[in-house]
Amino acid sequence: MDFDVLILFIVLAVILLSTLGFFLVQGGKLLPKAKREQYLTQRDPDDLPSGGVDTLPAPTEDRPETAEPSLGDGVDLLEEPTVLEPTVETPEPVAGRLARLRARLVKSNNIFGKSLLALLSRDEIDEDVWEEIEEVLLMADLGTEPTMELVDRLRERVKVEGTRDPATVKSMLTQELTDLVDPTLDRRLTVTAEGRPAVIMVVGVNGVGKTTTVGKLARMLVAEDKDVLLGAADTFRAAAAEQLSTWGHRVGVPTVKSDVEGADPASVAYEAVDKGIELEADVVMIDTAGRLQNKSNLMDELGKVKRVVEKKSAVDEVLLVLDATTGQNGLNQAKVFSEVVNVTGIVLTKLDGTARGGIVVAIQRQLGVPVKLIGLGEGPDDLAPFDAAEFVAALLEDH
Repeated sequence: MDFDVLILFIVLAVILLSTLGFFLVQGGKLLPKAKREQYLTQRDPDDLPSGGVDTLPAPTEDRPETAEPSLGDGVDLLEEPTVLEPTVETPEPVAGRLARLRARLVKSNNIFGKSLLALLSRDEIDEDVWEEIEEVLLMADLGTEPTMELVDRLRERVKVEGTRDPATVKSMLTQELTDLVDPTLDRRLTVTAEGRPAVIMVVGVNGVGKTTTVGKLARMLVAEDKDVLLGAADTFRAAAAEQLSTWGHRVGVPTVKSDVEGADPASVAYEAVDKGIELEADVVMIDTAGRLQNKSNLMDELGKVKRVVEKKSAVDEVLLVLDATTGQNGLNQAKVFSEVVNVTGIVLTKLDGTARGGIVVAIQRQLGVPVKLIGLGEGPDDLAPFDAAEFVAALLEDH
C-alpha cells in the first residue's frame, strides 16, 4: 500500500511540473496583445527577445505605436512633475521696526532701567547710592569712561534741580542717556552709488549670526524696493553658501557662489560685484568668512578680499557684526577688525537676550563709528535700523 501511494505522488509531481513548464514557456503569449507589446517596447535593447523590437507584431490602426497607455490597460498615468516657482515673501516695512520690536528690548534691559530709576528716586542720594549707580552702569557694559561721564552729569543735575519726582528723574535720565548714545551720528546705510551698485561687505567672527544678518539685511533692502545681489564669499564653512542662497531665494534675490569647497573668497567677492554691475543691481552684499581676530592670517585674508573687490568697485560700507551679549570681548573684536578694514558701521545681534544696553555706547566710543542696525529676535524681519531715542526709551520702560 505504501508503495502505491509513493507511485501516485510521483505521477502527480510529474504532471504538476509539466504544467508549470508549459506556462513558463508560453507565459508571454498569455498576456493580452496590447500588454505584451507595451512590455516589450519598454525593455532595454539588450533585454529584448531574439530579433529585437522588430519581432513585435505590427501596430494596428486602432492602437498606433505612439499611443499613450490608458487607464483601461491597468496602467496609472503619471503627470509630468510641475516645477513650482518658489513663493517670494514680502518683508515687513522697515519704517517703525524698532518701535514694533520695542517690547523685546524692554524685556532684556528692564532691570537696567528700573535699577537706575529706583536709585535716583531715593529720598537721599549719598555716596553709597552713587557707587551703586556706577556699578549698575558698569554691569550694563556702558564702559568706564562713559559711566563716569554720565554719573558726573547726573550728580550735577540732581544737585541743581534737587528733585525726587519719579517722572522728573526719568526725564533727566532719558536725556542724559540719549546724549551718550549720540542721536547726531549718521546711521544711514550707503545703498546708492553713482553709475554702479553700492557694495557692502559684512564681517565678523564665527558665531555672531553674520550670514543670517546678511539675509535679514537683504530683506530690509528689498522692502525698500532695492535690487540686491548677494555674494557668498564665506567659502570655508560648508553650509554658508547654501544658507545665504536660501535667504536670497525667499525674497527673490540672486546669490553668486562657488561650487568648489574652499574656493578663494576674494575671487567669489570679485565675481559678485562684477555680476552686480552686469545686472545693474542697486546693492551687492558680500558675506565673508567668520574670522578669529587673533588669527593674523585669517585677518590678512579679509584685507585681501577688500583689496580685490576695490579693483572692480569701491566698497561703500563695511558692517561689523557683533554679538551684543559678549561684552568686553566684543569690544576687543571690534578694535582688531577696524585695524584691518575700514569699519563704517556696527550691527549688534542678540540684543533681545541677556545683552546689556550699554554696549551700544561703549562700542561707538571705541570705534568712533555708529551702531546702524540691531537684531532683536530670531524672525526674518527682526533686524531694525538703530534709533537712539527709541532705544533709550526702551531701556527705561517701566514694565
